Amino acid sequence: MKSSRLACLALALCLVWVAPAELEAQADAAADAGKMAPAELIRQMRELEKEVGSLRAQVAELKQQAGPAATPSATPTTAAVASASTPAAAAAPSSVLSQVLGSTTLSGFVDTYYGYNFNQPTSRTNSFRAFDGPSNQFALNLIELNIDKPPDPTNSRLGFHLGLGYGQAINVVNSTDPAGLGFAQYLKEAYLSYLAPVGKGLQVDVGKFVTPHGFEVIETKDNWNYSRGLLFAYAIPYYHFGARAKYTFSDKYSLTGFLVNGWNDISDNNTGKTMGVSFGWNPTKKIGIAQNYMAGPEAVGTNAHWRQLSDTVVTYNATSRLSTTVNFDYGRGDRIPGIVDPVYWTGVAGYVRYAFGSGSAVATRYEYFNDHYGFTTGTPEHMQEFTGTFERIVGHHLITRLEYRHDFSNRPVFTKGTDPVLGQDTLTAGMVYTFDTKETKW
Repeated sequence: MKSSRLACLALALCLVWVAPAELEAQADAAADAGKMAPAELIRQMRELEKEVGSLRAQVAELKQQAGPAATPSATPTTAAVASASTPAAAAAPSSVLSQVLGSTTLSGFVDTYYGYNFNQPTSRTNSFRAFDGPSNQFALNLIELNIDKPPDPTNSRLGFHLGLGYGQAINVVNSTDPAGLGFAQYLKEAYLSYLAPVGKGLQVDVGKFVTPHGFEVIETKDNWNYSRGLLFAYAIPYYHFGARAKYTFSDKYSLTGFLVNGWNDISDNNTGKTMGVSFGWNPTKKIGIAQNYMAGPEAVGTNAHWRQLSDTVVTYNATSRLSTTVNFDYGRGDRIPGIVDPVYWTGVAGYVRYAFGSGSAVATRYEYFNDHYGFTTGTPEHMQEFTGTFERIVGHHLITRLEYRHDFSNRPVFTKGTDPVLGQDTLTAGMVYTFDTKETKW
């Protein structure tokens, strides 16, 4: 109904403004040609004036019925198009969640895989593989949820981090806590943060946090390979409980100090404390160096023998696509009954990763680990492994990896069926779905 009124209004306007002028022009032309008497011409002009008056009255009535939407200044499409093209309108889907969370963010992932062991061990377990132990089956590596509120000198200097996990990986991480697996089985990290007004900002964290040692981390998505290496599983701790303070001097130098209960323990196993320091140095934009050192009593019920660990990580980004890393670990200090000398272990790992331009990458890793006294692996041995991984990212949030790995030792510590052998070969297909409210529109 409204559109038909608008059409009538437009037609009437045309008649009002166009028709009289055209008729007058025809009348003048006829008069000039002598085809019409002056009296007849005057009569027709008066009739035309009456018609024009009637049309103007109809136009006024139609304007009243159509309302303000019919006026040119109230065209509805102009405002709609303008608002839809603004950044605020584009960000509207995420505004609700952003307003609810404020500076707090949610992130996490679901990590699953299928692993195949060519040795076909009857235990269906990959030997010396911490996070991808189950073989010849589909398995759940880790489901993780992180809640973060970083400290901010402008809004609030207080912050926190909470990381919850479920699956094979989180069970391995918390399996050696003196309080037992059930004490904090699903807690990966939980700490409070305070950004002290010292220089550029001294951040102090208190609670449970992952170790600074090593190149690899617990989360698959942040590593170059799907499986975790020997050094990550046997040379370094997974987490600590205590306090740490980090100060970043510039984009080249940072220093962190630690005072914690020890290795992998929320509940301490003695009265001593472990101290540590981490030094980060980026001499150039392509080179990164991290040096970590930690020392303290780790034996159960005694503070007599100190365990020491030196961890060095050097990363070189040759190009935007090609990156290499070397990781070296050396630990010593603990005693084994019957052995006078302190035990030691040492290892080195080398990584190479090349990223293609289509969301794909390939990565290789080689490791050598010497557990001279069998302190960390349970057997005095020299172990090695080689890993090749192909990665493909689908839709920005799904990380897929296909990996071949060969492990071998100078001792028959692996199993083929039920027989001890020197090595094992595995093939793993993994998928990790990630999410982050900082990146996802909700």
